[in-house]
Amino acid sequence: MRPVGESDRAAALELCGRDPLANCYVTARMDEVNLDRARGALLGHYPRGRLEALCWATANVIPVECGPQDAAAFGDRLRRHQHRYSSVFGPSAQVSLLWEGLSHSWQEPLDVRPHQPLLAIGPEDPLGMAPDTRVRPARLEELTEVVPAAAAMFTEEIGYPPYQDRAGEAAYRYAVQGLVVRKHCFVLVEDGRVVFKADIGSVGLGVAQIQGVWVAPDRRGEGLAAPAMARVVQLTRAEAPWVSLYVNDFNKAALRAYARVGFRQVGEFATILF
Repeated sequence: MRPVGESDRAAALELCGRDPLANCYVTARMDEVNLDRARGALLGHYPRGRLEALCWATANVIPVECGPQDAAAFGDRLRRHQHRYSSVFGPSAQVSLLWEGLSHSWQEPLDVRPHQPLLAIGPEDPLGMAPDTRVRPARLEELTEVVPAAAAMFTEEIGYPPYQDRAGEAAYRYAVQGLVVRKHCFVLVEDGRVVFKADIGSVGLGVAQIQGVWVAPDRRGEGLAAPAMARVVQLTRAEAPWVSLYVNDFNKAALRAYARVGFRQVGEFATILF
C-alpha cells in the first residue's frame, strides 16, 4: 500500500472506470491535482504488484474497488496517520468494510447514513417532464443571495453550519464563488430570492454528479423540485452524458421528485459524518 503518483494515473483511472457512476467524485478530484505534488491524497493497494484498489484521503475518505483485504490495508494506514476527517462516503459495501477496521479507534461519528440510493439518468433516457426553463446558471452578482441558500442546504443536510467564524465564512463564499464562475451552480430566482439551487459537484469519465439540491422551506410541497431538477439535468448534459446524485433513503419527497424526472437507482452509497 502506497501513495499513487502520476506514473499510476492511467491505472487509477482504469479502476475508476469500472464503475464511473460510483467513482465520479474520485475521478474528478484526480483531474484537479498533480498526483506527485499531492502525494498521499490518493492511496493505492498493490497486493500483487499491481494496483487493485484506491482510497482518496484528504478531508474526506472515499474507497474505490475495495475488497476486504484492500479495506484492511487502507484502514491500517488511516489509523496510523491520525488525521481528522470530515466524512467517509462511497459505495455502501466498501464504506462498511472500511468502517469495520476504523470504528474502534476513530472518534464517534456524528451520524451514520448506511443506505443512500445512487441515482442516475443516461444520455438516452428521456426527461419525465418539461424542464422549468427559469432555472439557469447563477451569476456572480447574485453571490450574496446564493451563499445563504448554499449554507442553509449544508446545515440542513449535515447538521451543523459550513463555517463558524469570519475566516470560515470567507472560505465558504470563495468555494461557492468557484462553482458560480464555472457555471456549476444552478438557481431559480424569484423577486431577487433564491428558491431553488443545485450544483455540479464533480465531473469525470462522462459522469456529472449533482450535489447541494435545495428548495426554500416555504416553497416545498408545491411541485417545484422535479421540473427544476429536469432543467438541471438538461443543462448538465452539456458537461457529461450521464448525470448522477445520491440521496438519503429517508428523504421520500426527494426520491419521488427524482423518479419523476427520470432518475433510476444504479447503486447504493453510505456516508459516515464526523
